[in-house]
Amino acid sequence: MNRITQLVHGTGTVSELLRHRRGAGHQVPSHLLAYSELRRPVVFWNMTRRCNLLCAHCYIRAGPDAGGVDELTTGEAMGMIDDLATLRVPLLLFSGGEPLLRHDFWELAHYTKEKGLTTALSTNGTLITPEVAHDLKEAGVEYAGISLDGASAGTHDRMRGVAGSFERSMRGLENCVAAGLKCGVRITATRSNYHELADLVDLSLAAGVPRFCVYWLVPSGRGRTLEADGAIGPEEAREVLDLLYRRACELDPEVMEFLTVDAPQDAVHLLSALERDNREAHAAMRTLLEHAGVGCSAGDRVANIDPAGTVYPCQFGQLDTLRIGSVRERPFSELWNDPVNPVLARFRSKREWVGGACRSCPHLSICGGGCRVRAYALTGDLWGEDPLCPLCDQDGSRS
Repeated sequence: MNRITQLVHGTGTVSELLRHRRGAGHQVPSHLLAYSELRRPVVFWNMTRRCNLLCAHCYIRAGPDAGGVDELTTGEAMGMIDDLATLRVPLLLFSGGEPLLRHDFWELAHYTKEKGLTTALSTNGTLITPEVAHDLKEAGVEYAGISLDGASAGTHDRMRGVAGSFERSMRGLENCVAAGLKCGVRITATRSNYHELADLVDLSLAAGVPRFCVYWLVPSGRGRTLEADGAIGPEEAREVLDLLYRRACELDPEVMEFLTVDAPQDAVHLLSALERDNREAHAAMRTLLEHAGVGCSAGDRVANIDPAGTVYPCQFGQLDTLRIGSVRERPFSELWNDPVNPVLARFRSKREWVGGACRSCPHLSICGGGCRVRAYALTGDLWGEDPLCPLCDQDGSRS
């Protein structure tokens, strides 16, 4: 995760909220989590594959008929939550599918709150009525990330597969803002929607949303079908980054923060912009990034648990070859701290093995070679180059 606002201003906004529960001094502030040596990961839990939408880029192939099969039972889910609380993970993110469609969502959300875990929600927003927004706050959910894949109903609804979903998602955002529930807009940037980003930022500002996050497409699940003609390239990525950088410079960080996800190499492009503009934050942020070697968080600072309890390095790496284990076989805490697990061993030494142009790139200490899952999905090589690096020219060479 590249916190553009923090890079520009040396601070954060919504990220500060998620750093830890009040009084939980043992937890790591989330805006420093990416720079921590601790391996108590942020856990993305796909609670269900059931969803009321049918998104073209869904990495878990969720849909109206996809839920319920082999999902963790309520008892199994509570046992997992007990273990995550003992491990003291800094954040448990309820995801899906659409997590609000899981039959015991509210029971599990309140149980997680009782166990003292910080939680957030990844949702399409269509089911968030004023009452639901209020109930989410009561259940201890501290942040709701709502997906909008365009600034217009035509673009968004086409990607989401259901007419009317744009208007319902917008109402969900407005209901969160009205209820005082921290929320943000998330967009998966593709060739069909990235040109609407500026308008979507303005739309989010008008709605009073304090966070704007761009996800880059990782070709997994149904997202693989977009790989050929839907995935943007380095040139478009640079356009998006320049837009987000300009808006982050223009706006007070208390008004909106900007982030990108799934491309650690974005930090290199952003640092170059800071240096070009002679911004005060440049030297400090470069030192911090170089010292931390942020890179891809998968398998280290980020973990994924799918609906059946299978553990993967991240939510986009749900492949048999990247399976770490199952919480039905061993507690998550044991799996994650297993020193001989071959998948974790590879991901936790990724900078030593990354190849191609990344190996000799002078910025390797900052980006760590980019997204390993994207490289693996596109090349079949876990150590291959991430083709979305904004330093790449059209012919694939580094600029």
